[in-house]
Amino acid sequence: MCCADDEQKGGKSRFKVEFVDESRKKGQVNGWDSPRDVQKSSGHVARHAIGRERRDSGRSGKERWDNGRSGDRKVSEPDSPVLSVRSMSPTNTYVGYDTHNLKTFGHNTHEALPHVDHYRNLLSSTATHALKARPTLDELHEEKEDGEKRFREPLLIGKDRSHSDASVQISPGKKGSSGAVKFGWIKGVLIRCLLNIWGVMLFLRLSWVVGQAGVGLSTLVVLLSSCVTTITALSMAAICTNGEVKGGGAYFMISRSLGPEFGGAIGLIFSVANAVAVAMYVVGFAETVRDILKDNDALMVDEIHDIRIIGVITLVILLVIAVVGMEWEARAQLGLLAILIVAMVNFAIGSFIPPSEKKKAQGFVGYNGIVFQQNLLPDFRDGESFFSVFSVFFPAATGILAGANISGDLRDAQSAIPKGTMLAILISSVIYILVAWMLGACALRDATGFVHVLDVDNSSLVNSSSQVYHYTIDTIANCSLAKKGVCKFGLLNNSQVMEMISGFGPLVTAGIFAATLSSALASIMSAPKVFQAVCKDKIFPHIHVFAKGYGKNNDPRLGYLLTFFIGLAFVLIGSLNDIAPIISNFFLMSYSLINYSCFDASLAKSPGWRPAFKYYSKWISLLGALLCLAVMFIINWWTALITFAVVMALYVYVHYTKPDVNWGSSTQAHVYRNALQSTLKLMSVEEHVKNFRPQVLVMTGYPHSRPALVDFAADITKNISLMVCGHILEGSQAEHQNSLRASSSSANIWLHKRKIKAFYTASCAASLRQGSQNLMQCVGIGKMRPNTLLIGFKNNWRTDSPQRVADYFHVIHDAFDLHLGVGILRLQEGFDCNISLEDSVPEIVEEELVYDEPSLTPNITPSMERKAVKGDVDVTYEPSTGTNSVHLSVSSARKPEPINKDLLKAMNRFHRKQKKGTIDVWWLFDDGGLTLLIPYILSTKSHWASCKLRVFTAGSKKGELDREQRQMVSLLNKFRIDVTDMVVIPDVGKPPREDSKKEFNSLLQGWVVDASQGETKDACPWKTTEDELILLKDKTNRHIRLKELLTEHSSDASLIVMTLPMPRKGTCSTALYMAWVDTLTKDLPPILLLRGNQTSVLTYYS
Repeated sequence: MCCADDEQKGGKSRFKVEFVDESRKKGQVNGWDSPRDVQKSSGHVARHAIGRERRDSGRSGKERWDNGRSGDRKVSEPDSPVLSVRSMSPTNTYVGYDTHNLKTFGHNTHEALPHVDHYRNLLSSTATHALKARPTLDELHEEKEDGEKRFREPLLIGKDRSHSDASVQISPGKKGSSGAVKFGWIKGVLIRCLLNIWGVMLFLRLSWVVGQAGVGLSTLVVLLSSCVTTITALSMAAICTNGEVKGGGAYFMISRSLGPEFGGAIGLIFSVANAVAVAMYVVGFAETVRDILKDNDALMVDEIHDIRIIGVITLVILLVIAVVGMEWEARAQLGLLAILIVAMVNFAIGSFIPPSEKKKAQGFVGYNGIVFQQNLLPDFRDGESFFSVFSVFFPAATGILAGANISGDLRDAQSAIPKGTMLAILISSVIYILVAWMLGACALRDATGFVHVLDVDNSSLVNSSSQVYHYTIDTIANCSLAKKGVCKFGLLNNSQVMEMISGFGPLVTAGIFAATLSSALASIMSAPKVFQAVCKDKIFPHIHVFAKGYGKNNDPRLGYLLTFFIGLAFVLIGSLNDIAPIISNFFLMSYSLINYSCFDASLAKSPGWRPAFKYYSKWISLLGALLCLAVMFIINWWTALITFAVVMALYVYVHYTKPDVNWGSSTQAHVYRNALQSTLKLMSVEEHVKNFRPQVLVMTGYPHSRPALVDFAADITKNISLMVCGHILEGSQAEHQNSLRASSSSANIWLHKRKIKAFYTASCAASLRQGSQNLMQCVGIGKMRPNTLLIGFKNNWRTDSPQRVADYFHVIHDAFDLHLGVGILRLQEGFDCNISLEDSVPEIVEEELVYDEPSLTPNITPSMERKAVKGDVDVTYEPSTGTNSVHLSVSSARKPEPINKDLLKAMNRFHRKQKKGTIDVWWLFDDGGLTLLIPYILSTKSHWASCKLRVFTAGSKKGELDREQRQMVSLLNKFRIDVTDMVVIPDVGKPPREDSKKEFNSLLQGWVVDASQGETKDACPWKTTEDELILLKDKTNRHIRLKELLTEHSSDASLIVMTLPMPRKGTCSTALYMAWVDTLTKDLPPILLLRGNQTSVLTYYS
């Protein structure tokens, strides 16, 4: 009803927005700038509010009646109702909303109305006004105390805020306060593309194309070239209208679409190609000037040196124009375009002027149907073909990126590039076809050039008798009458046909000059601009110095100098005929990747692909990409192969170096799409024992606090299966909501730096057991979910709280309930620490922290993940405490002391290559083969390549040891698992020594129910009882005996893998089981107790 009332009362806006300032007397609100100070730059919303105030100025006092409601209600309104803006600093230029006093839809709210600034991803330090930022989710969702100040973080933080962001213009389409020159679509794109497409091909080579291919196929050559460029332009239009286009042209579009690998490769070769193209055009200009000097006998030195002298002078002039600025360069381009147009008009007029006797002898006979009929069909000579002629003409069409290359200097690149490029292709194609038809209608393919040939029957020629005229044309084209029987004139023999036909020949020469100089000028401007964009992104090392811009237009002056010296080097070479095909192929590779970028982005079906330009098709773009590749081989197959080699070399380099960029490319979209499709497809694949992979959920807590445990799990799963680092945060979600976000980011960064391919997931739970249940039940998706649980041994189980020890024990039960395999890894020095080789300084506050191993997840405060404090680190290792603690203290000094070497060695035990040794597998009971499979997998990894497998198993009868050993060796052979030694232990059932029994009993002190103290099993369920000890006496003795055998046979092993004792529900208590595990693993090398889920994971069937 409120909205309806607003509309009925004549308001243009459906929603009523009011601003109320309750603190005007103080001049500021909670440290924010006065509203009056912001009145000049508060934007459209503020101006709307001011206008409303003026309309209400006739009302008395500061009270205004809110007419937007069904009922009358007084509201307080200030004299200058505007947005409040927080005072800015060099690191914070965002406008905050004083939402406490903002009324939206007639109500007070913290919400912000939609605004373009909310969606900007670059922070401009040179903007004419500050950028607004929407309230964060926490600001809207969390409780807010009175007087609480809002903290606004910039949209980009840290390393992502670079100097390149300064190029952001808040108001595109206008000249900014800095006075930077921005071009529209005509001057910035259309004119540049026309000048590049109308090159020397139009005046010097098109006549040859018509002579070889005829008018018909010449038209097809032009149309086919236009087809390739039009498809590329359509793809480019789609990419350009899918977001703001910054500087860099083709490089920017390809890199943001396909990623830095293809983008970096194209950016580099495209820059080099444009730099060398400068030399090509300059040499073409110099050759024309040299020919004029030669015809007038005015050579300065000789033909080669004159080209070099003229070329160097021309390069210097072009460099001066480029350095002076884009505005002068644009004026020069306009002048050159005018000369080109005059030259073309001059040719058109000259074709209608009746030819002189001399021109007739040279092949220009005026418009005639017979001549057109003769020139309509092809007449390929000297081994030429349609494709060879096409390869000669197509480089003329490679100028369509001239406008896109200066995308950073366009007022509205999204609109200008598609519009200007498409129109340039249309105009240039029409002109090329018209000129081809005009040449074919008025000029002969061959002409002798001798005037006396026309004296055979001059009168009949004038009278235009059909029979005599045909005879006269044949006479003119009869090369046997020419000197040495070779015609030097005509479409096929004379490149100056258009100059001869034109009304005033020197104007065509001026057009040739304009064509070469305009192309050279466009290239000398394009190459540095594209190279500057590549350097800003820091994809390649040691070239960032060229990213610096100068002046109001951010001109790459160092890039101009680099382009000048590259061009100078090739100008001094003099001949560029062999290099020209390579440059054309570089341009074609760019076109191909632009088309493929459009196709790939459409194929990825990312919601972010929403181009405003709708007249494109992904399949047509793919066709365009293939056509470009085909044209590359048509032009020159070996230069095409060179281009492929260069692009792939650069691609591999960038892919290997992995630049730290994130552009939301279609490649990233494909990764998600492929992963999703593969995961769904995997659901329909039936499980088979041959395809079993140990997918490990490893309870690490913060991964960098237990690097050894993480590294060991990574050795198992590297490149073959899934690994998930589980972290349990004890407490409610509200208590750890900040830690959940911070820990996920820091953990993934640490895993990436340590080159571990794993996932990290955290869960908030009231207890350790509940959190473990959550992870085991919920981690993973489809068949990509853990089937094995790996935990570290709880060294301090005897001193920790009984409830936490019971939780630890019941986690093993829960894992077996879910049919997971279980592994318990023990290192004598423990796991917990907070320093790794990849972390230069631990992120902690100034206090002493102690990390024990009381649970699956070490107790590390979230502040350690957020605060970076440089200081001295004092690390001491105390193995005798029983808790294997690492003590860290931080002082205010900046330089850290050396970290304990033993601690570093323990932390990275599994991160380096293991010394020569053995992996001893004690396969005591058949658990499905997991106890054997995981050691085998470890032995295949590079870190464990020096360790050989040894298998130990228990014998059943003394007299049958040989038979049992042969059976086991046969089984291992069937499994195709190589072992260096196979040992059957005969005396596993032998009673253990007394001292071993005493040591075991000492572990249970305080963990046996003491009835004399009034303890009961129900009150202390984690404790064992005398009855239980008697009942499980044989098992206990067997475990004690196994410990003796382990010490005897495997004390020097690099790793021991042994079958994990199975805790039977209702029979084995927490204390007894922990004593069993402690006994089996104490004072031994790294040992893994492992138990499968009794399902086969090995098979000997093919």
